[in-house]
Amino acid sequence: MKKIGIAQLGKNGVTENFIETLRTYFKKHNSVRISVLKSGTRDREELKKISEEIPKKLGGNFASRTIGFTIIVKKGIRKAR
Repeated sequence: MKKIGIAQLGKNGVTENFIETLRTYFKKHNSVRISVLKSGTRDREELKKISEEIPKKLGGNFASRTIGFTIIVKKGIRKAR
């Protein structure tokens, strides 16, 4: 069983460098837990947009879920036919 990767999202937001870091984590892990720091955002609506943006930028089969100020992104999610 693979462990969960851990990343932090700060004031720079979702940059291309952040996405590349996540892609690196997904080479070894099935899911990544992203902690959104206070400098990142404390607005729930903006957090929801970020949570939807990350799987789109990663491409492929990814899904995200928001719990508090933590975003969990999983890979290998199948879409319904």
